[in-house]
Amino acid sequence: MASKAGQPPLPPWGNALAGATGAVLANAIVYPLDMLQVQVKRRPNDPEPLTINAVHYASTLDALKKIVEDEGVIGLYSGINGSLIGVASTNFAYFYWYSVVRTLYLSSQKLPKPPSTAIELSLGAVAGAVAQVFTIPVSVVTTRQQTQPKGDKKGLLDTGREVVHSEDGWTGLWRGLKASLVLVVNPAITYGAYQKLKDLMFPGKTSLRPWESFLLGAMSKALATIATQPLIVAKVGLQSRPPPARQGKPFKTFVEVMSYIIEHEGPLALFKGIGPQITKGLFVQGLLMMTKERMEILFVLLFAYLRRLRSAKLQQAANAAAAKAKQVLPAQVK
Repeated sequence: MASKAGQPPLPPWGNALAGATGAVLANAIVYPLDMLQVQVKRRPNDPEPLTINAVHYASTLDALKKIVEDEGVIGLYSGINGSLIGVASTNFAYFYWYSVVRTLYLSSQKLPKPPSTAIELSLGAVAGAVAQVFTIPVSVVTTRQQTQPKGDKKGLLDTGREVVHSEDGWTGLWRGLKASLVLVVNPAITYGAYQKLKDLMFPGKTSLRPWESFLLGAMSKALATIATQPLIVAKVGLQSRPPPARQGKPFKTFVEVMSYIIEHEGPLALFKGIGPQITKGLFVQGLLMMTKERMEILFVLLFAYLRRLRSAKLQQAANAAAAKAKQVLPAQVK
């Protein structure tokens, strides 16, 4: 993202911190939607539950009603600590590497010009892939927390130990990595579309108004969600406990999960939970980009203030050194 005119751009970690802050605030606001869409995607449309204590959810509204009745409103925030840690780490890593690879690409161009759509998608995919390798363990643990039955709720660390002590061992923390690497097309499409829509709808603007950032973020996320929903559903299946019909045997690939869903529920089940997923995406991405734009401006101003403060201190030190030198020099001459 471009900084304010006349100010140097933010360093990669500044962009990453701004993005992570916006993501945490946005996801904290709409976390119940995230919880509901995970539950709806996790549960099949037939009456047979996936676990002994599981409850069948016919729809998003049915899931909302049953969770509130069974666990209270607090049930809608199950696993939120791990989720926000995952959101912060994933977005920090993504925006950091996205800023790095985009800066490297732009600096390699002889004639400065905006990257094409294909280049934007590629840069986003590279950044997303690197981020996923480092942050997927938190995603695995959080998904496991969100799908735990009421009588088997565990904390973040205990759930992590449960994953490690499963048949996959430590590698279980990276379950679904292949699917996640494929899913980097989601943020790639999101941020690639954001950049292109920004150039088309608000050409030449380096600082957007809050409603402009919200609109672009919501539009770009809706496009990405529709394109990648089957993969999102498959990823949830990979990271959750296997259904009883598989006798404890976990899924190995997202293709295996998708085949199982199609066989037992039909092809339309690959799009289950898309309603809350898009709703969540509209608000989260809109709020994220709106907040990120504001945070970038705040960081630019903060860094400018710190630079001025540092320059003033250096000048003060230089003046003090010069004054001391003037006092010492006459004494040495005498």
